[in-house]
Amino acid sequence: MNLLNIVLALPAAGFLIGLLLPKGNAGVARTFALIVSLVTFIASLGLLAPVMANHAAMQWVTDVPWIASPNIHYHVGLDGISVWLVILTTLLTPICVLLSWNYIRQRPKEFYIFLLLLEFGLAGVFCALDLFLFYVFWEVSLVPMYFLIGIWGYDRRIYAAVKFFIYTMTGSVLMLAAMIYIYGRAGTFDYPAIVGMLNSGSLRFGSAEQLPLFLAFFLAFAIKVPLFPLHTWLPDAHGEAPTAGSIMLAAVMLKMGCYGLIRFCLPLFPNAARQSGNWIITLAIIGIIYGALVAMVQPNMKRLVAYSSVSHLGFVVLGIFSFSQQGADGAVYQMLNHGISTGALFALVGLLHERGHTLEIKHYGGVATAAPWLAVAFMITSLASIGLPSLNNFVGEFLVLQGAALSYFPWAVWAAIGVILSAVYMLWFYQRLFFGKMPEAVKTHVYDLKAREWLAIVPLIVMMVWMGTAAQTFLPSITAVNARILEQSKANVEFQVKLRNEPNRAEASVEPESIHVR
Repeated sequence: MNLLNIVLALPAAGFLIGLLLPKGNAGVARTFALIVSLVTFIASLGLLAPVMANHAAMQWVTDVPWIASPNIHYHVGLDGISVWLVILTTLLTPICVLLSWNYIRQRPKEFYIFLLLLEFGLAGVFCALDLFLFYVFWEVSLVPMYFLIGIWGYDRRIYAAVKFFIYTMTGSVLMLAAMIYIYGRAGTFDYPAIVGMLNSGSLRFGSAEQLPLFLAFFLAFAIKVPLFPLHTWLPDAHGEAPTAGSIMLAAVMLKMGCYGLIRFCLPLFPNAARQSGNWIITLAIIGIIYGALVAMVQPNMKRLVAYSSVSHLGFVVLGIFSFSQQGADGAVYQMLNHGISTGALFALVGLLHERGHTLEIKHYGGVATAAPWLAVAFMITSLASIGLPSLNNFVGEFLVLQGAALSYFPWAVWAAIGVILSAVYMLWFYQRLFFGKMPEAVKTHVYDLKAREWLAIVPLIVMMVWMGTAAQTFLPSITAVNARILEQSKANVEFQVKLRNEPNRAEASVEPESIHVR
């Protein structure tokens, strides 16, 4: 059993062992969950070394038969994209446990073991290399999130949980149907084998096949991103979910859709992806601007951050379907950035709700006086969210805009409007919360960060600064994998140069000739 299998097995074993824990003993349940999640995170760090040494190749591969007929394998592995998403998952799980420490009083055992099951499902999605196994992990991750929202959420939790489940299941069923069709043509669910067949020409999907298959996968992933206009489940889910649920949903679960787009849609269906690129980018840009405008008028803190996610993840889709190296690199980096900064935003909003017992912005004000360090942490996170240079989101957004501009400059202009709007709604949000007249409820109930809360927030702030100032820690592995994916999809943006030998010149001059999408 290699280390990746151990990382997957730890939260799964934690879930099964957790079923045997005594009911109603919150101290035992949360301590157990914290230990399991911390051990999983520490183990996951060991996955990095081989991946960093050989960025593009799959590492930690396990491929063993699971079901004989149909031919399904337990096939997992990591490359320079998926390893960071697995580590993001394992990092945020113990943070969610710490933030829920005193907040979850109803059925604490069930809450924490569902959190471990969610970690198992999410990590599995990012390392599955068999299409059917990918689908299994995809569905496994839905179940604990459904219960986290439906049991430990707020007043309209049942409505939000059911809406979340129906939306996601609708896309999943179509994706499963497409997977079964591919199996019928290829004779295997093995993703690397299918890509190899497509590249060699031994497997071909005609235009009448490729577009419906692409749309089946795309719909499942677009719902999960979520891409406008399939986003309506997200504000309800975030608005009703507990803090840990909102963090894992925004920071990791939404990345399942983004990951699926770049991992499956481009290499498996390159022609359909190119044909659909313009209208997908149009939806992404609408989502960027629409999400920012709606966030600006939200009276509820969680719904504001939820709509900001619609806007930010529009950048990810824009980067992927710009079919450029810079755009793809920025998209993946923005996935990680959004996981850190928006995860921190939901954590801080959750701490405010735990103190003030309301999510309505109008009931706050002057919080900087009552809780100055909370105000500092919130300010750093807000600045990261709006893309301040030297913080993480700036790098991802810059690369996406650069990639979009190389493909078609007006896309970058329209998307840049979203960057401006994000500064407007986040700074206005911060002003209303932390400055102005302090209500009596804030004066009596809101207090500063405690040691346990610092333990949860500081790693996220460190990552915001690290990713903003030392992006080369992460980008080489991301770039190598994206280059391979873009080559597989035959959709790279090439820089054509013409060497012109002039008479009586010893040197050849290099002159840019064109930039085009192939």
